Amino acid sequence: MLELFTDANAWAALLTLTALEIVLGIDNLVFIAILTSPLDRRRARQARAVGLSLAFIFRVLLLSSLSWIMGLTRPVLTLFDVTFSWRDIILIVGGLFLIAKGTREIHGEVEPGEEETGRSARERAMWAVITQLAVIDLVFSLDSIITAVGLADHLEVMVAAVVIAMIVMFAAAQPVGGFIEEHPTTKMLALAFLLMIGLALLADGFHFHIPRGYIYSAMAFAAAVEFLNVLARRKRRRRSRRR
Repeated sequence: MLELFTDANAWAALLTLTALEIVLGIDNLVFIAILTSPLDRRRARQARAVGLSLAFIFRVLLLSSLSWIMGLTRPVLTLFDVTFSWRDIILIVGGLFLIAKGTREIHGEVEPGEEETGRSARERAMWAVITQLAVIDLVFSLDSIITAVGLADHLEVMVAAVVIAMIVMFAAAQPVGGFIEEHPTTKMLALAFLLMIGLALLADGFHFHIPRGYIYSAMAFAAAVEFLNVLARRKRRRRSRRR
């Protein structure tokens, strides 16, 4: 354990893995921000805390059972000469879930229906959000930990990287959620990201890997354009007030 502090390779693995875990955590943050946006501020804050806590717990539990994790990558099913492991099946189900959720939310934004009101309705919405967060957290955690196993040799390094990444996600969750709440047009952009992430998971499940760099570059470019739009709208509002 102590020799890891003087091992340059361990430090390099920690930095690389932490950066990767933070990048992979963007998917989690986008999904959490989308799911919690209909809730009031107090419930949204609680749901974000629960969602990120579940993500952390799932990652630590998966790290503690590495032999079981590696077993998930063994083929269990063959269809049309294509073999599928449990990991592939989980990624396919998770991708379909994200695509279905994103499509439903986009439809709700374009053609809003009547919403339930009252305390019982809000409580049901809260538990529905937490349940969906638990499902997708498991999918993202599985993908994240299998990536971690391939990059680091020491369990301590992997746990440290996950802890640091989760701290960053905890710090970023509220600003991301608040920004989407304050600027409703960014919600449609986030939903488009959700569809793209779901498609990437689906493709991974069918052994067609889309490099994450392409996806995150597209997301970063679109987010930068939307940020410029937000600045432009603010300037227009200031000019109209001066008049």
